[in-house]
Amino acid sequence: MVGGAALLLSDWEKAFAMGRKHTDVGKPWRGWKKGEFQIHFIYTGVAESIFLIFPDGTSMLLDCGDFDALARGPKAVPLLPDASRHSGEWIARYVTRVNPAVTDVDYMMLSHYHNDHAGSDLFHAGKVVRDGKEYALSGFAQAAEILNFRKAIDRCYPDDDPSLNWADPDTVRLMYPFYDYMKEHRGLQIEKFRLGATDQIVQLHDPSAYPGFSVRNLCGNGCIAYPDGRTRDLFEAKKKAGIPAKNENAMSLGMVFSYGPFRFYSAGDFSARFKDPDGTERNFEDDIAEACGRANVAKVNHHGHKSMTRKLVGALHSQVYVSCVWDQLHNMNPCMDLLADRSIYPDDRIICPTIMPAERRAKDGDKAWMKDVARESYEGGHVVVNVEKGGRRYSVSYLNAADESMLVRSVMDFKV
Repeated sequence: MVGGAALLLSDWEKAFAMGRKHTDVGKPWRGWKKGEFQIHFIYTGVAESIFLIFPDGTSMLLDCGDFDALARGPKAVPLLPDASRHSGEWIARYVTRVNPAVTDVDYMMLSHYHNDHAGSDLFHAGKVVRDGKEYALSGFAQAAEILNFRKAIDRCYPDDDPSLNWADPDTVRLMYPFYDYMKEHRGLQIEKFRLGATDQIVQLHDPSAYPGFSVRNLCGNGCIAYPDGRTRDLFEAKKKAGIPAKNENAMSLGMVFSYGPFRFYSAGDFSARFKDPDGTERNFEDDIAEACGRANVAKVNHHGHKSMTRKLVGALHSQVYVSCVWDQLHNMNPCMDLLADRSIYPDDRIICPTIMPAERRAKDGDKAWMKDVARESYEGGHVVVNVEKGGRRYSVSYLNAADESMLVRSVMDFKV
């Protein structure tokens, strides 16, 4: 529901118009208050990055990518604010404007080893030699020039995990020397992601004040954890048959964040279609649909590129879908059709890309799903989900990304 009342499908235009008349519109983002759970989808036009603030002020940077987006040519989307800085620096500067602890960030997490989520040693703002090791200032490593990360949660470091064979090697060459240096000289603690855990990502500052908040580790390294404690290795059959299953997206770390009745789902680029050795066709997202549960807000898997199956959309049953965009090939028609399909579930929903560029609007403006796309995405912007104390109400705001003014462009209010 939006504004406290159920909406007819034809009422979205009215909701968008009301959002632009909200009392916060035209003012700088008001910041975070104790008891609120905030999710900041940071737009740069280059990569994916999400900054989260838990109700007690614990902070987490989930992904911080960097790559040569302009080399995509016609497929590139606008870089905002501009191309004068690499995305790691833009992201870090954004974090300092909204983080209660300014430069201190409690958790950093790389969902998987791709450059649009971590950076790489092939595209960077420069290289440094520290502790006898050279690494590039890209993504997380560049952000750490400004931010102080206290704990990293990684899918495999420091083990020599065989799954690194299908990670982007340029991302591994960036992250491993960076981790080594940060651990030795900056006090960074590093833990391996624990599948199914609810006690690994926690509130660190005043957890007893907000007992309704928790994080469940849903998927990682090609495995899924179910609420009843079972786990499943999606590659088990291929492993037994001695068949390599190289799919870094399927290694993505995913979580479900809960605050009272509110749920938020995020699982990196988790998406893949494949065949088991016996020829059975499968889709990873159909498997995760059996474990994720409903989510009021869901991050769209893999930027809306060949992702979000009918079964997963039905399982999530979300009011709001947010898509992190850095390419014209994101939010593809099959995915958007499914997100908007009322035959899967009839309830209202809104799709909030960080940008729906002019080229896509010209090409797909007649598509039925366009009526569910937030109009504020046309210019590109940071998308902020603010969950009120207790988790029964939340808002979705678009902030100006063309500069660092943090001006609010639109606010939509929801009840859980």
